[in-house]
Amino acid sequence: MPDVATSVPEAPPIPFNRATVEGAEFEYMRAAVESGHMSSSGQFARRVGGELQRETGAQEVLLTTSCTAALELSAMLLDLQPGDTVIVPSFTFTTTALAFVRQGARILFCDVEPETLGLDPDHLRSLVDDTVRAVVPVHYAGVACDIDGIRKALTDWPDIAVVEDNAHGLYGRWNGHPLGSLGRFATLSFHETKNFGCGEGGALILNAEEDVDRARVLYDKGTNRRAFFLGQVDKYSWKDTGSSFGLADILAAYLWGQLEQRDAIQGKRRAVFERYQRALAPHAGDLGFRLPVVPTNCDPAYHMFYVLLPDRDTRDGVLSDLRTAGIQATFHYVPLHSSDAGRRFAAAPTDCPVSEDISGRLLRLPFFNSLSPSTANEWLRRSSGRSGRGRHDRAARRVHD
Repeated sequence: MPDVATSVPEAPPIPFNRATVEGAEFEYMRAAVESGHMSSSGQFARRVGGELQRETGAQEVLLTTSCTAALELSAMLLDLQPGDTVIVPSFTFTTTALAFVRQGARILFCDVEPETLGLDPDHLRSLVDDTVRAVVPVHYAGVACDIDGIRKALTDWPDIAVVEDNAHGLYGRWNGHPLGSLGRFATLSFHETKNFGCGEGGALILNAEEDVDRARVLYDKGTNRRAFFLGQVDKYSWKDTGSSFGLADILAAYLWGQLEQRDAIQGKRRAVFERYQRALAPHAGDLGFRLPVVPTNCDPAYHMFYVLLPDRDTRDGVLSDLRTAGIQATFHYVPLHSSDAGRRFAAAPTDCPVSEDISGRLLRLPFFNSLSPSTANEWLRRSSGRSGRGRHDRAARRVHD
């Protein structure tokens, strides 16, 4: 009788991110279709805007097609002129800078401080001059940057606008204050990788009443259409520059289904974050990696979990081992000041050594709402039989834990 070959089925890969349906998202999308209003500024946009306004205390919330669009709208509201500069961290996504470059600004890249990976107030202080119109802090991983330090650095420059890039930070807190409430403007992201998503989406948070009327005009293709619907004028017409920024109501419907489950979603993400902490903290010292730092005055938004490995070679080795094991970990930003476009659009060269160091050592781990304890245990099972091949192998096994 011939031998029968047997094999163990290969375990499915563990993705970096997985979008999840948490509540009545599909029912609300159907309702949006059946209402006859699927374009922007519909009933679900009003519900989402109301929730975000309650959370941040904003004067107005405008839902946009992306966080990038929200940043672009904030840049338009600044009325940037030739010679104006905007300070952004080097360790961020491209559109934090691109939105202001599109409006004609030059960029000054600021380094990040090594604890929260937020804007470094000391470097910021050295960059500020009378050409600077705005500073754009990023709350990396949903942990507030050093707001006190940034405010002190800007004490003598009251006309410089603070634009919070809060793509990671909805429902995070700094000293009890909601992230997104701390600047003149703030932006949010509802990309599929964020805590709350609708595929692609964003919002501009307006915290100054004097910005509201013009923002509504720019938002509605340069018209005073919103004033017409509010009964403030008897007809509407073209008034200013602008664009088509509004989020379709069918997407706002999906987003509302997510936001209705905000407590459940944040609870799940906190559980994933804390499980990583418990598994990895006992081994950080002997294996030479560092976990996220959350200052005592901050409540994180639980957007992601990362580790900082000892050096780039170790990080790249761990990343390779994880991917070989079917675990889709990843790195994060390449510093903008070192990019081709960064050099092209910079107002002046700046040194950002912390950004360069962090970029080479940071490893993001899979993080999503449905990442269960059993899945985390599966990582350990997959790696437990691997033979040690130096420090990065040991680190990779601990990251699986």
